[in-house]
Amino acid sequence: EVQLVESGGGLVQAGGSLRLSCAASGFTSDDYAIGWFRQAPGKEREDVSCISISDGSTYYADSVKGRFTISSDNAKNTVYLQMNSLKPEDTAVYYCAAGPTELPILEFGSRGRGTQVTVSS
Repeated sequence: EVQLVESGGGLVQAGGSLRLSCAASGFTSDDYAIGWFRQAPGKEREDVSCISISDGSTYYADSVKGRFTISSDNAKNTVYLQMNSLKPEDTAVYYCAAGPTELPILEFGSRGRGTQVTVSS
C-alpha cells in the first residue's frame, strides 16, 4: 500500500521560504511521479509541481515557476518542495500525491493528508 506523509508546513511572512517534505513508501518500482497540489478555502484544487522518480523530469505550474523547486532524494524515498518568495496567494493546504507519470497531478490515485501553508502579508 502506497503511503505519503507530508511535513514542513507553517506560517511565514510574505517573501519568506518554507520547505515541504513528502515521505513515500509502498512503491514496488520507480515508474511513477510524485507531485504537489494545493487547495485554498473556497477555491478549486490547483496543481503545483511534480517530479518523475525514474528520470527526474519536473513540472511547475506557471503560478510558482521561478519560486518553487521540487527535488527528490530517492535513497530516503522523500520528495521536497522548496518554496521561496512566498505570497499570500500561496496560502493553502498542500497535498502530496503520487501516480503514473503520464497522468496529471490531480488524477494521481494516492495522496497524503495535507499540510497547511499560511503566508501573511
